[in-house]
Amino acid sequence: MSGPRPQSSQAGGHAPGYRTLRWDMDWIMRPLFGIVLAGVAILALVWPEYFAGMVVLITILAAYEWHRMVAAGRDYRIETAITAVTAAIAVVTLLTLRQAMPALLVVAMGALAAVLVARNRGQDPIWQALGVVYLGLPALALVSLRTFPERGWQLIAGLFLIVWATDTGALIFGKLIGGPRMAPVLSPSKTWAGTIGGSMTAALVFGCYIWLLGGTLWIAALFGLIFSAVAHAGDLFESFVKRRFGIKNSGSLIPGHGGVLDRMDSTIFASVALALLVFGVHFNLLFGIAS
Repeated sequence: MSGPRPQSSQAGGHAPGYRTLRWDMDWIMRPLFGIVLAGVAILALVWPEYFAGMVVLITILAAYEWHRMVAAGRDYRIETAITAVTAAIAVVTLLTLRQAMPALLVVAMGALAAVLVARNRGQDPIWQALGVVYLGLPALALVSLRTFPERGWQLIAGLFLIVWATDTGALIFGKLIGGPRMAPVLSPSKTWAGTIGGSMTAALVFGCYIWLLGGTLWIAALFGLIFSAVAHAGDLFESFVKRRFGIKNSGSLIPGHGGVLDRMDSTIFASVALALLVFGVHFNLLFGIAS
């Protein structure tokens, strides 16, 4: 039998040094696993087929987290399967036909199936169907951006750099400076210092990236600054969903980051926004490098 445990005056029964220890571990584990994940993503960019496979795998893992989160304690296996299968078929359709509309139709059909199944099982049809769209569209956006443009791998690399720089800058400046909260109702931990710092970091990193490739630095930096707002919006949306369903992290698969959705929330919004710019108005993300 163990001896009596010392009582703590901290909320939740944690020892006084617990929060400091946890804060230190976050600073170690988050960058470490962030670097590993970034390395895997960059390597996958070399081969479009492997990148598409990685996107589908990540979407399946994210689908599990999403439907577990919105199911509110009920069974979510069928809903997860619908989103996973829909994303996989949509990506295969996109790569086979090389057209967006048939792939988007697959996503729409998957969302409809999710509504019908959710109603029949007593689930919330809106949240279950939203998972199909929320995860299916960025899967198509990422695969399209990598596959169809002439310099697709550079587009995706630039997208990732903006998102990663935004997240990293927000973490560092938010921890070091703190200050007023940006959206205390949606995400109590996010500060204005972190938000502005993340955007400035994105501007610096993306500007340098384009400059190294031979493009226009200041225009790229300005775009990185503005586009980082989309990454922030993706982060805030997932925070809203987590608060709506009363959870802190979508999962615990990635040490220092939480779940797959916690890591991909900014990319989900940013990838769809960039695809709309590139394919909708023929926007040149590389600023003078490619026509």
